[in-house]
Amino acid sequence: MESKLRHFAKQLTQESRNAMVRLASPYQPLRPTRLATVAVNMYPAFGSWGGSSAFVHQLVAALRRCGFRAVFDLRRDVDVILMIDPRDDLQNKAFGLDDIKRYRVRHPCVKIIHRINECDQRKNTAFMDDLLRAANAVADYTVFISEWLKEYFIARWFDPARAHTVIYNGADPSVFHPVGGTKWEPAKGALRLVTHHWSPNPMKGFPVYKMLDDMIVDGQLRDTELWVIGQWPANVHWRAARAFSPAAGHRLASMLRRCHVYVTASLWEPCGMHHVEGAQCGLPLFYHEKGGGIVEAGGRYGIGFREDNIFSSLEILRRDYKKLRRRVFDYMPDGTRMAIEYIRVVQRILAGEA
Repeated sequence: MESKLRHFAKQLTQESRNAMVRLASPYQPLRPTRLATVAVNMYPAFGSWGGSSAFVHQLVAALRRCGFRAVFDLRRDVDVILMIDPRDDLQNKAFGLDDIKRYRVRHPCVKIIHRINECDQRKNTAFMDDLLRAANAVADYTVFISEWLKEYFIARWFDPARAHTVIYNGADPSVFHPVGGTKWEPAKGALRLVTHHWSPNPMKGFPVYKMLDDMIVDGQLRDTELWVIGQWPANVHWRAARAFSPAAGHRLASMLRRCHVYVTASLWEPCGMHHVEGAQCGLPLFYHEKGGGIVEAGGRYGIGFREDNIFSSLEILRRDYKKLRRRVFDYMPDGTRMAIEYIRVVQRILAGEA
C-alpha cells in the first residue's frame, strides 16, 4: 500500500509540473491549420526576371506565413484565385484565363483577384489593354500597382465604382536593404549612377543611358560613373559605362549598394521593380518625368529629368544628395508592407467585406 501511495504521489507531482509548464507557457504551438487556399496563376521564376516573378516569391511566402495554402493549379478546391497575368504565351504561366473561367462555372463561389501591372503604352503594343479588360470582367476585386496605372485604365474602361485598391511594389527587405551601402562624398570620388534591366526593350530607357554614357566620355558630365546591369539592345555599345551581365538576389543587391544614385529612364512604366530595388538599397532616384508609376516614388526621394535637361537636373541631384538620401529612408518601399497589403485584400474578400 505504501509503495502504491508513493507511486501515486510521484505521478501527481509530475502531472502538477506539466500543468505548471502549460500555465507558464500560454503560447503552445498548435496544429497548423489553413485558413483558405489561394491559387496563383504564375509560377515564380528564379534568377534575373521581371518584377512579377519577384512579387510571386514574396506573396506566396507571406500567404503561407499567414496561414493560407498557396498553390499553382486549379485541380483542387480553392477559395481565391489571384490572376497576375492573363496571357497564354508566358513561360512561367501556371494556368490561364480560360482555365479560370471554366473553374468559375464549376465553382461559382470562388473569389477572383486581378492584379493589373501592364498596359499597351508601356511597350508600344496594341493588345494588352483589351486583354486586361476581358480578364478583368471575371474579377471580384482589382489591384493596380500604381495610381498612374489606375488612372490610365479609368480613362479607358475601368469603372472606379468597382472594388479595387492600389498597392505599390516592394522588394524583399532581407535582400534589398541599405546596410553596408556606399554614401557619396564629393571629395572622395565620382558620383556613381546605376541601372539594371533584364529586358533590352529600348523603352526601358536605353537611349538616355547611352546619352549619359556619351556625355561622360565627352566631358560634359565630370566626376560621374555609370553602371549598367542586365541586358541592353544589340545596337548599344558602351564607351565609358561599366556593363555587367544580368544579376539577381544578393549579388544584385550588393552591386546596387556600391553605387550612389539609381537612374531610370523607363517610359510609362506601370510601376516596375528595378527602381524599387535601388531605393531599398538606399539610393536616391534620378527618373524620367514620363516614367509613369515611377514618378510616384521619384517625387518623394528623387529628381526628375527630360532629355533636354539631364545635365541641370543631375546638378540639382548632386547639390541635394544628402537630403534626398535621408528622404529615401523616410519613404523607402518595402516588400513586407506590399505583401501584407495583399494579405489584407484576401482577408477582406473572404470575410465578405470587399
